[in-house]
Amino acid sequence: MTSATRRGALCSRRPTDTERGAVTAELAVGMPVVVLLLVAVLTLAAASSAQMRALDAARAGARALAVGEDEAQVREVVTRLAGPGAELGLLHDGPWVTVHVSRPVAAGWLAHVPLRAGGEATAWLEP
Repeated sequence: MTSATRRGALCSRRPTDTERGAVTAELAVGMPVVVLLLVAVLTLAAASSAQMRALDAARAGARALAVGEDEAQVREVVTRLAGPGAELGLLHDGPWVTVHVSRPVAAGWLAHVPLRAGGEATAWLEP
């Protein structure tokens, strides 16, 4: 074997032989971080959607009370718009009525998570 052949044999040796498994280790560390970020983004999207639904339900409930609907019909409107698990609070203050709606952020198997979104609307009771 000539010296050029030896140099070629030495050069063909992969320099990463000492780093075997490094990619697997980096993936094992990096994948949970990516999953955690994905869960955080999806939770923020669900919270935003729940907040909008709760606020829309509160506005509809306040409008219904303002035009003279009774509380049973207001509860029906709020439940239809906010979804199951929504909680309704009514506050009468003279000619004003305030409707507060709270609903869970997640549904299904994540419904036990204690995140709730709320919305509040106030309306003048029409004579």
